[in-house]
Amino acid sequence: MSTEPADFPTMDRELLAALPALPHIDFRDLRTARTVLEAAAADQLARLPDLEKRWGVRIEQSRAPGEVPFLLFQPPPGPTAVPALMWVHGGGFAVGAAALEAEFCAELSARAKAVVAVPDYRLAPEHPFPAALDDCYATLRSLHDGAARVDTERLAVGGQSAGGGLAAATALLARDRGEIGVQHLVLESPELDDRLTTHSMKTFTTTPVWTRAAAELSWAHYLGSDRDEVPPYAVPARAETLAGLPPTYIGLAELDPLRDEGLDFARRLLHSGVSVELHLFPGTFHRSSTVPAAVSRRSRTEIIETVARRLRTR
Repeated sequence: MSTEPADFPTMDRELLAALPALPHIDFRDLRTARTVLEAAAADQLARLPDLEKRWGVRIEQSRAPGEVPFLLFQPPPGPTAVPALMWVHGGGFAVGAAALEAEFCAELSARAKAVVAVPDYRLAPEHPFPAALDDCYATLRSLHDGAARVDTERLAVGGQSAGGGLAAATALLARDRGEIGVQHLVLESPELDDRLTTHSMKTFTTTPVWTRAAAELSWAHYLGSDRDEVPPYAVPARAETLAGLPPTYIGLAELDPLRDEGLDFARRLLHSGVSVELHLFPGTFHRSSTVPAAVSRRSRTEIIETVARRLRTR
């Protein structure tokens, strides 16, 4: 991956300076990628007591029906039930862990005064679709059915990258089953479309963190070899209609191969009568919101404030 300024003329200067320090995750080598990220997740788990103290939240490891593990973040006890968000980690459906979202979710729980659950869903290719979606839905059900003191009338689903795709799929599944009401959907640089035909997917083939080749491998891992019929619960962009989904926030990165499928999804939501808040952050790349920079702090703060605002009132 090149880090020369000429390769990314519109990239935010702080992010450009941070590129050499980014960990190298080669999606073609899942074993090594998982080893790197598992070590990072272990470090985050060791820091949970510090995060509890810093943000005044309680963090525990729990399990949803079907023995799906998830991290649960709870704000200080109060006299009434509180809203809740299921946040889904990214990783191209094949890498990643709930613990990698611990710092963000602790802050989100504290500032939004909401319960946050992060599932450790099963990873592809060992567990292709629908394993991850089943695990996400089980975690959402656990929130709804009493994993914590949750106001089930103020329930949201969100996620980043592949986690955003799983969040959208979970919202579609909840809509169609009619068992759980989801009041808000939050998508950060979501992975939504396996067809890979957008302008950004064809243009940003070697940009930082996520590339076209990684996207191709990601969908191959998740969908498996038999792709004659791809259900919309696997690929939300293939859903016949998005009508009935909850109001949605979508945050996108300018230099992300996934950018345009997020824009297309926002347009389709609007055409289906769904309220959408859309923000494209200039000079950013995929998952750059995790890199220390002013624009990163702005994008993450916006998600927290959006969740708090949307779930504050019914």
